[in-house]
Amino acid sequence: MGGQAAGLRVLRYGEHAALAEVDDLATVLRLYDALRAARRDGVVELVPAARTLLVAYDAERVDFDSVRSAVEDAAAGHAAGGGDGAAAARDDGQGDGRDVGPEQVVEVPVHYDGPDLARVAELTGMSEAEVVDQHTAGDYRSGFCGFAPGFAYLIGLDASLHVPRRDDPRTKVPAGSVGLAGEFTAVYPRDSPGGWQLIGRSDIALWDTANDPPALLAPGTRVRFVDAGSGS
Repeated sequence: MGGQAAGLRVLRYGEHAALAEVDDLATVLRLYDALRAARRDGVVELVPAARTLLVAYDAERVDFDSVRSAVEDAAAGHAAGGGDGAAAARDDGQGDGRDVGPEQVVEVPVHYDGPDLARVAELTGMSEAEVVDQHTAGDYRSGFCGFAPGFAYLIGLDASLHVPRRDDPRTKVPAGSVGLAGEFTAVYPRDSPGGWQLIGRSDIALWDTANDPPALLAPGTRVRFVDAGSGS
């Protein structure tokens, strides 16, 4: 495979898309960054997931073989050049840490009074205040969206906060709830069932069809959590 990303497979996905399968989320994000930066003619949308990247294209301008070659070239370039996709997205070449792509850092104010905060503190061996400090210290990035419109799986969670999902998922998690599950943290965009450990809540709007894109935390977006106090 030479410099190509290990485990890469590029499959047809209908008549207007290719699906790149890789070994892990870090590779997905490196490939996503490379293709986004390349701005390949005919590629109309990139949709990352935990182990795949969907590349939608205009079949009147490009065909599957050329898209597959573009994906393989992007993977080979990043494998040969090294570096981390998330880090690359934080640097626009001027050294100021801004994103290439969404070019923003979204600050999410959180009232850290979630019903599972004490349990998370117990699981991690921290105090509740230390859990809050650790969560707000992170520099997060939206890896991919799923589960519900606007639900972004945020990567960058410190390993000390990796906790399992609840044994008894809730039938209703209020919109704005901030949770932890494994290596991810997230904010629920709407009321829904859920099994994440809830440590806080936010009033931020995550999904608005009047916006483009409608998801506030679209893939690639950097996120920081801010302690907003106890609230009301």
